[in-house]
Amino acid sequence: MISILSYAQTGKISGAVTDKKTGETLIGVTVRIKGTTKGVSTDVDGKYILQAIATGKYTLEFSYVGYQTKEVSDIEVKSPATTSLNVILNEANGQNLGEVVVKASFRQESVNSLYAKQKNSSVISDGVSSDQIRKSPDRNTSDVLKRVSGATVQDNKFVVIRGLSDRYNNATLDGASLPSTEPNRKAFSFDIVPSNLVDNLVISKTATPDLPADFTGGSIQIATKDIPDNNFISFGIGTGYNTESTGKDFISGTRNVSDYFGFDNGDRALPANFPSRNKFNSGLTATEQTAGMRALPRNWNTYNNTALPTQNYQFTLGRVKDFKNTNRFGTLLSLTYRNSQTINNDVIRDYVNVDYHDNIYRFSTSLGALANFAYTYGKSKITFKNIYNRNYDDSYLTRTGFNFDRNRDTRYFAFDLLQKSLFKSTIEGNHALGENNSKFNWSVSYANILNDQPDQKKVSYQRNPADIGTDNYAYVASTGTLSKENSTLFSKLNEDNYSGGVNYTLPLKMFGQLATFKTGLTSIYRERTFNARFVGLRANTAAANADQIARRPLSTLYAADAINSGAYFLDDISGDADSYTANSMTNAGYVMLDNKFGEKSRLVWGVRVEQFNVKLDATVPSPQTSVDDNYVDVLPSANYTYSLTPKINLRASYYRTLARPEFRELASSAIYDYELLSLQQGNPSLKEAKIDNADIRFELYPQAGQIISVSAFYKKFHNAIESYNQDSGSSRIVTYINSDNVNVYGIEFEFRKSLDFIAKTDFLKKTTFYTNLSIMRSKVEINNSGINLLRTDRPMVGQAPYIINAGLQHSFLNDKLNFNALYNKVGRRLIVAGGVFFPEIWDVPRDVIDLQLALKVLKNKGELKFNAGDILNQRLTQYYDRDLNDKYNFGSTDETISSYKPGGNYSLSFSYTF
Repeated sequence: MISILSYAQTGKISGAVTDKKTGETLIGVTVRIKGTTKGVSTDVDGKYILQAIATGKYTLEFSYVGYQTKEVSDIEVKSPATTSLNVILNEANGQNLGEVVVKASFRQESVNSLYAKQKNSSVISDGVSSDQIRKSPDRNTSDVLKRVSGATVQDNKFVVIRGLSDRYNNATLDGASLPSTEPNRKAFSFDIVPSNLVDNLVISKTATPDLPADFTGGSIQIATKDIPDNNFISFGIGTGYNTESTGKDFISGTRNVSDYFGFDNGDRALPANFPSRNKFNSGLTATEQTAGMRALPRNWNTYNNTALPTQNYQFTLGRVKDFKNTNRFGTLLSLTYRNSQTINNDVIRDYVNVDYHDNIYRFSTSLGALANFAYTYGKSKITFKNIYNRNYDDSYLTRTGFNFDRNRDTRYFAFDLLQKSLFKSTIEGNHALGENNSKFNWSVSYANILNDQPDQKKVSYQRNPADIGTDNYAYVASTGTLSKENSTLFSKLNEDNYSGGVNYTLPLKMFGQLATFKTGLTSIYRERTFNARFVGLRANTAAANADQIARRPLSTLYAADAINSGAYFLDDISGDADSYTANSMTNAGYVMLDNKFGEKSRLVWGVRVEQFNVKLDATVPSPQTSVDDNYVDVLPSANYTYSLTPKINLRASYYRTLARPEFRELASSAIYDYELLSLQQGNPSLKEAKIDNADIRFELYPQAGQIISVSAFYKKFHNAIESYNQDSGSSRIVTYINSDNVNVYGIEFEFRKSLDFIAKTDFLKKTTFYTNLSIMRSKVEINNSGINLLRTDRPMVGQAPYIINAGLQHSFLNDKLNFNALYNKVGRRLIVAGGVFFPEIWDVPRDVIDLQLALKVLKNKGELKFNAGDILNQRLTQYYDRDLNDKYNFGSTDETISSYKPGGNYSLSFSYTF
């Protein structure tokens, strides 16, 4: 009983040991409690953990061959907590090898290690730690990314870095590349990763040879947690209110219990016995026509409810097992759930030939699961990390207004369900080799992307104003012809990704200084199938009851009695290019050196070679729809750092990167976007873009955790990939083009500091102000005479002229109460390049303010959070800038593509950790 009680009243000390100059973790460092025989060695990640330490203060001794021994005192251990201490070691020179013992206090060393971590990055980068994430109102990774210098987020999930659109970024999760989660764009939906499971997040804005080369704005590296320091169970529950939605009338189609769990019950899927496209082409008998119409999902009923508050739940389990031989096994399991019912009310669409007002009702469920396992033994570590996310979005749109082309009053209805899922699994091994701290790393990964869009059905009713006062003045369904505007879409995208890589790191001596040589190989294979069917019922205008049926309300328009009476024909308008298969193979190899010259200079340089092959075939391949492109690119890079003082860095870099067309951007498949009244279609002639980049940066670290920096950058694009409003017909088609040359340049400023420089008071010391400001300019040159553009002297698509992030943090009551205020604004951006009839589409800037108040309760094991998001609730607006005056003027010659208020979000959540 006494021994059990004694063990229960002990704590732990854990941390990592790194080289002061390089930031590299050190393997095999001996960590010992001074005056005892109790000690451990750092593992392959440079981490250590001392367990079962009685409450009190201790001194730790860190010793390693070739480095000065360090003693760190005043380390306080409290039961049952884990005290975190990261340590940096200096190389020993020939004269004092093994003779000098460096002494520091716990507080001094904590500050020193944070300084070293900030300064030792080999590239220009910005990041967010798990501690910063915990103190922000951010629920998921996309929210976290908004706080990074030069970064912003579109549609609450797609990341824009340095003002460049999301297609110019790449992302890795736990070291493996993340595939695009979107069927119609190159983008990763960052809202799928819960923020509390992120160990750290770094955006590299310059390239090194060991990073994938397909980025220009930034390479986003997310590391999730694996081995926890302690066993724990935590849960969280929250609810939220949206000012435009919660408590308001909510209209939707049929709702099933399974919808709340993120899965459709199957009623909306195209039946297995539905006639194939080949069968349609060969002709259907009357019996087959009737059977097909009856089999087609035809539930057009709508239901009125009240939009409920958002709800979210989270459960996390951490377990760690320590073995006598210092081996450790850890696991982290997490489940998240979120449901929301949102209304975009009175969405204005007033441009070219329409004046519409939409109401959009969206029922959304998100499920997430994470399962990470890790085992450390000797100088090796094996991790097995898995993530699954599923998003279920069921939308209902109603539209009223006037169509000037048809000279008709219009009512339009659309039901749309989109089910998206991502599963990703990675096995990774890290091994120390020999006694010289060399490392061997390997990984294999599999990912599956699924986008299932069953039963997207649409119908339009028209009324002639000239018939006012007559019996003909009534809304009549436009079912006489079938097009992508009013057909039912059944589409399914499935993509499998396989990747693997090996890396080898070797420390060595060059020019009398410690250097690091690194080399590696990677391969990524992607395989996608996309199938789309556009089917529907076309009115038999010769039927005796055709006019009467066309005047029916939505719920009975396609009723069984109308089908049985011969009022409709079954049609399939799918094209040969609407379905496709595609695959790509990327092979890469690199070599790089990390050299030190004297005490202050560092150069990380090398070359990466990537070979890329992409193939795409439509259902019926042709020279116009097929793609078979092969590229080999040599990509040099050099990053130079000069440490002017222990607190100041000067950086300069050059690197070459690239941007590759996504499958969807190459596919000729044309999908109708009923919200934006346009077709989206790829371009099989699209080519790879190459980019030359140069950066300089000044960094000042006034104190640990604080920074003042100024950066400048320049980018030269060759064959930049941009979206474009095609002007070839009367209907808008959004497609993609290569712009011959694009020049982008800008500056960034970042400031993060406590306010105690104003006055030495405790209040200002606990108050931190931070801001980052980016100002960018770009110019496009296009020599392609076959493209009908309104103008070529324009900025690059997606390039924001400025980005502002700012925040104020303060801690009360010994950090038990934390307040955080955040501000974000993105300058006017070009969303789609334009022709003459359908000109450029621009995004209107808006001010976003978020607030959070967090209170620790129940002996710091519980936390109560109140969040207020987007409290100004300014309109989200996209428009045609007809007068070319670079500003939006509602009611003027400018035309509104989309404008609505998303609503302010107010939420309350509680979490507790056992």
